[in-house]
Amino acid sequence: MSDVRSAGATAARRARRTRTDLLGIYLNDHLAGSTVGIRRSAYLARSLRGSPLGAPLAPIAAEIAEDREALLETMRRLGVPARRYKVWTAAALELAGRLKPNGRLVGRSPLTSLVELELLRLGVEGKAAGWRTLRRVAESDGRLDPARLDDLIARAERQLSTLEDLRMQQSQETFLAT
Repeated sequence: MSDVRSAGATAARRARRTRTDLLGIYLNDHLAGSTVGIRRSAYLARSLRGSPLGAPLAPIAAEIAEDREALLETMRRLGVPARRYKVWTAAALELAGRLKPNGRLVGRSPLTSLVELELLRLGVEGKAAGWRTLRRVAESDGRLDPARLDDLIARAERQLSTLEDLRMQQSQETFLAT
């Protein structure tokens, strides 16, 4: 009897329709976040080029751009239009975020790099959460590719590990006197 009940529950889950109205809002919010992530990661990689942190940041910045393309492809598969006003707003806010005080009048402070690494790490955590959410939706929506989502989740987890290592290196450089 429990096998019949389990099979019925699985069939009921598969029969549920995806609420693309709410999913569209959700995905557009992630698209806005990915816009910030691309801009911030590229800026940080450029700013730290030639430093010990710069080399591992460059490939992460490239992957973040690839992940945004994967998000756009997912949105197309689901018939979710990109809301440009959210993307433009996110880009403007990211640019404004660069104006925060960093303890120096001119030039980069080690604190700037630390805070930017933390922000980037938080963004990647949000992206990973989004992929995990879509992975759950893929269980009942055939338009989504579970294997592709598994790959994106794994990549986000690798990015998180690298960013955490870099963040810890930068925190030591920022706060511990040599």
